[in-house]
Amino acid sequence: MRFEFATPTHIIFGPGTIRDVAPLASEMGKRAFVVTGQSPERAGPLLRELNKQGVEYVTFSVTGEPTTTMAKTGVEQARRAKSDLVIGIGGGSALDSGKVIAAMLTNIGELEDYLEVVGHGKPLIKSPVPYIAIPTTAGTGAEVTRNAVLGVPEYQVKVSLRSPLMPPRLAVVDPVLTHSMPPSITASTGLDALTQLMEAYVSNKANPLTDGICREGLKQAGRSLRQAYEDGNNSTAREDMALASLFSGLALANAKLGAVHGLAGPLGGMISAPHGTICARLLPYVMEANVQALQNRAPGSPALTRYGEIAQLLTGITAKTVGGVVEWVRDICLVLKVPPLSEFGLKEQDFPTVVAKSQKSSSMKGNPISLTDDELMAILKKSQ
Repeated sequence: MRFEFATPTHIIFGPGTIRDVAPLASEMGKRAFVVTGQSPERAGPLLRELNKQGVEYVTFSVTGEPTTTMAKTGVEQARRAKSDLVIGIGGGSALDSGKVIAAMLTNIGELEDYLEVVGHGKPLIKSPVPYIAIPTTAGTGAEVTRNAVLGVPEYQVKVSLRSPLMPPRLAVVDPVLTHSMPPSITASTGLDALTQLMEAYVSNKANPLTDGICREGLKQAGRSLRQAYEDGNNSTAREDMALASLFSGLALANAKLGAVHGLAGPLGGMISAPHGTICARLLPYVMEANVQALQNRAPGSPALTRYGEIAQLLTGITAKTVGGVVEWVRDICLVLKVPPLSEFGLKEQDFPTVVAKSQKSSSMKGNPISLTDDELMAILKKSQ
């Protein structure tokens, strides 16, 4: 067996760890480009601490899902500011945008030169400027991944800039920053983390390190996702979900995902739904299709056993079956009020385009079994 495992140089986890950022940032650079999410005022305390440490800064707000256009604007502004350090504080959109900006500050050429699918897919040559990632949601795990997802409006698709050079120099995960998430964001981000843990665990690229991380993350998500949704001030549940998110990012960075994310990429470029909501809506139907396809075409696959193990990890009940995990996911999606994708504009006439694009995605290559176009069409129909 051969596998690789990549992480940021340094991960700090725990309540109050946001206080560690400014002193460490001052050791990495003197002109910070701070990428924030939809609520830039949340970065106020960090910005004041940067000032105290003698670090100059300019801010850049990412107000929605990141696009190539938005990323290019950020790169231009960071270059004008002569930034030698990038800090991302926010949800996955802000963190991914920061990763792209940090990478493009040191690599020549156009962003499209390095993008998958719609670009030339060239490898990054130079290491990005130092990048610090600080998540304020618990879902994407973007603080520890080696890719950044961007929407490409002209192609109506989401694609990745991906490189082994891209994991942040420092990831600081402070669960206290997630307490202000409203229930709807708690649901969509938490279900995204759950999806990433499950897909990485049954992936055909799973390895012993990612397996251990996924098992622990699934336990935490199983016991705390609903609690965090129902009581945002439950510090134990928030800490569990912050860890589950971190672990999901470590897992997906080192094992492929699957059909949920394979479909979510094209869907994210075609409808105006949050990524986590798309994943949550697809998850039970993809699981159902995978289990049926494995039983019919690969009954000896270890992935079938793993689906049974997921059921036990999520519930703590050893008698749970493969079918039990699908039922559990359906139930949690009902409790967390995950809407159908038709509410965001998905139409049946879009299905062939979504399926064709999904079959070319890198995530689809990690699915434990190849799903047919008809099987993917059936998943979309149920998700609608």
